[in-house]
Amino acid sequence: MTKTLTEKISSNKEHPAIVTYIMGGDGGLDHLEEQLLFLEKSGVSAIEIGIPFSDPVADGPVIQLAGLRALKEQVSLEQILTKLASSTVQIPLIIMSYINPIFHLGIPKFVELLKNTPVKGLIIPDLPYEHQNLISPELERTDIALIPLVSLTSPKERLAEITKHAEGFIYAVTVNGTTGVRSEFDTHIDTHLAYLKSISPVPVLAGFGVSSIEHVEKFAHVCDGVIIGSKVVQMLHEKKTTELGDFLKKAANVRIEI
Repeated sequence: MTKTLTEKISSNKEHPAIVTYIMGGDGGLDHLEEQLLFLEKSGVSAIEIGIPFSDPVADGPVIQLAGLRALKEQVSLEQILTKLASSTVQIPLIIMSYINPIFHLGIPKFVELLKNTPVKGLIIPDLPYEHQNLISPELERTDIALIPLVSLTSPKERLAEITKHAEGFIYAVTVNGTTGVRSEFDTHIDTHLAYLKSISPVPVLAGFGVSSIEHVEKFAHVCDGVIIGSKVVQMLHEKKTTELGDFLKKAANVRIEI
């Protein structure tokens, strides 16, 4: 069964899927729904919601600071999921959490809470592919996709194994490092993404460092869309919503020319 997230990401063949990242509770939990509705109105395909955690090993400085602001507000995973249960957002939501908060809450309870929300995807960056069975059995018979991350350094045999069973979309990490705005990418990134797209049964999205229309245009030539994180987090924090909305609408209207 094709999951809702895959269908949404694949629905527009002429334009790239734009997935935005925000930190849940940054600025206070009461603003979460307002942020989600704003991003939905800006034309994004899906929204990734980060769960604040004290040791975010994959996050760059912008997202780390956002997590610290949320932790200062004492925002928890359970509070975020409870808030999302009343969300009126129509596009798919994706939870991005390190495994520790999920274990602390309890995997069965976590998945049960997810079922009552618009969440259609789950990313756990510190859960290796070999250990995904810690949570995947709980997600069976749900519409929630466990989204794999793949790195630039993964050998082709591993890429083939990960993509073969992929759900939702492939999160293709475009750099060897943490999240954050960048001006340049590896010279082999286009070849890497094109190869992933050729073997993947689900869409391939490029993430980490995407921060300009030029980046969106670049990746639209070789994959199905992008994930934009640090730029969105920073602009929301600085309350540059008009500028951010214009940027996202322009990104969503980039034409795919593969």
